[in-house]
Amino acid sequence: MSQPITSGNFTFTPTSIEGVTIVDVKSYGDARGYFMETYKRPDFVAGGIDVDFVQDNQSASTQGVLRGLHFQIEHPQSKLVRVVEGEVFDVCVDLRPGSATFGKWEGVTLSAENHRQFFIPQGFAHGFYVLSPTAVFCYKCDDVYHPNDEGGLMWNDPSIGVEWPLVEGVELNLSDKDTKHPSFGEWRKSAGL
Repeated sequence: MSQPITSGNFTFTPTSIEGVTIVDVKSYGDARGYFMETYKRPDFVAGGIDVDFVQDNQSASTQGVLRGLHFQIEHPQSKLVRVVEGEVFDVCVDLRPGSATFGKWEGVTLSAENHRQFFIPQGFAHGFYVLSPTAVFCYKCDDVYHPNDEGGLMWNDPSIGVEWPLVEGVELNLSDKDTKHPSFGEWRKSAGL
């Protein structure tokens, strides 16, 4: 694993999966509150993230909601994700054929308090689980959303083995769509991989 790179107010830390990066943000605060930059293209390029973002999204969820694992099939998206209220456990799964980490996952806790961001390049499934009573999740994408191009994987596929930190006593809340995604093996077979 490479060493972290600091550029401007950002520190870019590579993970065990090539291209997936944790971005720590320096904030400036006093008794009135805080200020921070959340994105600055020259610093991100210096940190190894050279992506043209074209769409920003935001969602709100309650504790126990799990969204994922999602991807676009023909129009893959790189994503820069962060939380502006609450806390989530964010996950990506490598779907890049030929990658040394194909089928492996990486996860990180993102919160309004830690200001941490997570960069996920094209070729990954993505999802998150809400740890706090509520959470507001924001993300930048390098391609627009194509509603007829959705793909997904089973959130709890044992062959992937994501270690979701489920909150004890809180009912898991999945969309109907997210209960019907194929396993990693079924997806590989349908994709001819």
